[in-house]
Amino acid sequence: MNYIPNIIFLIILLAGIGYFTKNVKRLIRNIKLGLDVDVSDNKPQRWKNMAFIAFGQSKMVRRPIAGILHLIVYLGFIIINIEVLEIIIDGIFGTHRIGLKVLSEPVYGFLIGSFEVLAVLVLVSVILFWTRRNIIKLKRFWKSEMTSWPKNDGNIILYFEVVLMTLFLVMNATDLDFQAMNYGNVISQYISPWFSGLPDNTLHFIERGAWWLHIIGILIFLNYLYFSKHLHILLAFPNTYYGKLTPQGKFNNVEAVTKEVKMMMDPNIDPFAASPEDSESEVPAKFGASDVQDLSWVNLLNAYTCTECGRCTSECPANQTGKKLSPRKIMMDTRDRLEEVGKNIDANKGEFKDDGKQLLDNYITREELWACTSCNACVEACPVSIDPLSIILEMRRYLVMEQSAAPVELNNMMTNIENNGAPWPYNQMDRLNWKNE
Repeated sequence: MNYIPNIIFLIILLAGIGYFTKNVKRLIRNIKLGLDVDVSDNKPQRWKNMAFIAFGQSKMVRRPIAGILHLIVYLGFIIINIEVLEIIIDGIFGTHRIGLKVLSEPVYGFLIGSFEVLAVLVLVSVILFWTRRNIIKLKRFWKSEMTSWPKNDGNIILYFEVVLMTLFLVMNATDLDFQAMNYGNVISQYISPWFSGLPDNTLHFIERGAWWLHIIGILIFLNYLYFSKHLHILLAFPNTYYGKLTPQGKFNNVEAVTKEVKMMMDPNIDPFAASPEDSESEVPAKFGASDVQDLSWVNLLNAYTCTECGRCTSECPANQTGKKLSPRKIMMDTRDRLEEVGKNIDANKGEFKDDGKQLLDNYITREELWACTSCNACVEACPVSIDPLSIILEMRRYLVMEQSAAPVELNNMMTNIENNGAPWPYNQMDRLNWKNE
């Protein structure tokens, strides 16, 4: 028996999985560069969110057309690739359609027939997605941050899916034994006549070629994910699990600052009650965030999970009125800077060497940050529970508390609150003068 094809298959399989594993380790390393945050609370609700939002696509279908098409592609692609298990076993052991040796012909035929129907549905959905993106040109796909790579990336994935689904159907259509079985060839029986008149050897060559290209294509697709916005296929599940559970309008406070304010407000508190060491340990090294290492690891997970769908930006009132802020760009910039930091660490043997850059100013401008109204529309719109607002607020906190670089209007308001106990420039004694008019 000739084992060379099996050996070649095993080498390709191990190389594909090995490179994917290497990228996953790099991904986890980069995410862990973020600050630690406790997200261990309310596990039942977190599991529920993951089930409904990530698996159930509950937020996707709020826009019915895109939601239903995405659901078809998502479920179709995942279910069809169950057959990858059969391909792997066949490739390693040199068998052919091992499923027929485990399942009865009707059961096996039902499974393959279902896969063929789903493959056609995926093809139709992908064509419609491509049309919306490239012919209709939906506005959110053509914003300024959608430069050549993001635009090309969206199309490349669609082409991948077309090729993989086509190879699956061609593989079935040119498999003479499978067609003779007449179980499961729900779609491929109509494709098979396209190859009529070809010699059996040629049909076998086409079938084997489609089989090899299908599995190699899946391995290429798997490894392409790390470099693509479609990494959300994997990360949507942990991202929705660790998503924010507190009410959308609730902001987080720095505990050290909160205690300081309470001491100022309450004259009965002894400021010297705590030891200087205890007080010092409670003060963070930096207030807010100027670079990705200052953000939480959940923020960095958010950045890698971003689908670049633009729903957040299309709902953003600041963006709608022509301001530069785009929540999608905030996430894309955070991911790009994180990748840059990761490459810096790789190039310097595990240590980050200061490159003179940071997320603030080099990627995200102050104008973008202060354009945000903190309305949470972007958070509510995201189909995978990404929170761009938390990154914006942390960077604002840095500007205010570390650089005193708030806009003039905000500085005036804070000065008035400090002096007058209200945001208006009126003495407290004059506050009720309007009653006499």
